Amino acid sequence: MPATRTARPQASPHPPGATAGLLPRPGHVWERMLVLVIAAGAGAVLAVWWQDTTAGSLHGTGDYVTAAGRIAGMLGAYLLLVLVALMARVPILDNRVGSDVAARHHRALGEYTVILLVSHALLLVVGYGMQSGTDPVAETVTVEVSYPDVLMATAALGLLVMVGVLSARTVRRRLAYETWHFAHLYVYLAMALAFAHEFANGADFSNSVRNRAIWSAAHIAVLAAVLVFRLVLPVWRSVRHSLRVAEVVTEGPGVISIYLTGRRLDRLGAEPGQFLRWRFLSRGLWWESHPYSLSAAPTDRTMRITVKNLGDGSGRLERLRRGTRVWIEGPYGALTARRGAIRSGLRRPTLLIAGGVGITPIRALYETLPGFGADVILLYRAARQEDLVFWPELQAIARNRRFGLYPIVGGDTVRGRNPLDARALLRIVPDAARRDVYLCGPPGLVKATTEQLKRAGVPRRRIHVEAFDL
Repeated sequence: MPATRTARPQASPHPPGATAGLLPRPGHVWERMLVLVIAAGAGAVLAVWWQDTTAGSLHGTGDYVTAAGRIAGMLGAYLLLVLVALMARVPILDNRVGSDVAARHHRALGEYTVILLVSHALLLVVGYGMQSGTDPVAETVTVEVSYPDVLMATAALGLLVMVGVLSARTVRRRLAYETWHFAHLYVYLAMALAFAHEFANGADFSNSVRNRAIWSAAHIAVLAAVLVFRLVLPVWRSVRHSLRVAEVVTEGPGVISIYLTGRRLDRLGAEPGQFLRWRFLSRGLWWESHPYSLSAAPTDRTMRITVKNLGDGSGRLERLRRGTRVWIEGPYGALTARRGAIRSGLRRPTLLIAGGVGITPIRALYETLPGFGADVILLYRAARQEDLVFWPELQAIARNRRFGLYPIVGGDTVRGRNPLDARALLRIVPDAARRDVYLCGPPGLVKATTEQLKRAGVPRRRIHVEAFDL
């Protein structure tokens, strides 16, 4: 059964300043590079269509509609491949671009992918009908019955539309996470069905050995990334590090911490501010995998995560037994000390802002960021005093390192004003504009506070956010 005492803070194994890496630091540059790579790939797809379209071959409206259908299909198939690659948990994406950024682009591109593929089917049917002089309904029957692998492509399109509908925000909120996650597995089946159709009917592939080789290599590379980073590597790490539940501690109303022990955890490479996906091999929980942040700096033998009961599987974690085996994926996330700028060997001062359970990764950063005194300031937003999770630990860190620590308690407004508006921020932290800011909390708080930080003069490139409503 879980204990109910206050957890002791853990000592940091990371010396101040030991956060620089050989690669450029995570952040907005990596996101722009990702967008450029995706756009370049789309340009290459259009170039293939252009090269394989004979000059002067487009004469009437039907030809132009059919060409538009081909372009929509090629771009849709390309974006489908990109969607899977974005969620393949490739380390350079999750730890440099950021898992939340990759998920955001995945979500946005998913809408365009479904639109393009539906447009592909409609435009081709209409274009073929215009060329042959038949109505769209009759042409649809002809295409489905006469063309090889079109029935498989129709099934693939149906699966993708289903996943797209389930991913719509209004529908997604009503689904259990595992239901939503399981539905996404049908994307792999849709890709397999569509792949056969592309080679059988796609003029750009059926007539070109070069294009077939390139397209096959792209699919093999993405499939290999999925298998390695989402299956092989997590299984290997779980066996290698042999994580088990050591203790469950109540931190506050509806909030618990889970202490874990394992072997050679320093070789896992997890950093304060990152999260992992956790699968507890216990009855009723083994099939669920959820992302939770590290709430303390990991050591070579111990890790700690902190979880708020949100009404899903998280509510059952308080009944975990000591010794329960744990399987992991990760570490993931770019909300680390490496995002802060270092100029002439000196790190820019830091402002940490946490709301609610968003204190979890922020607390780990507060413990380990280099600096002393006013170098690091933490603003902690909570509705009630009892919701200030880790408060004794945070006070101990603040005393030991002379860091700034400011609780901001109350509802949406305090004395009729937003306690985190630009004026209030500058009153508490007058030099906020020259600091790196790490922000984590509920989506509404993150969005509103980001706007207020920009009004306070903080450049957008110095506002480091990682959302977890993936």
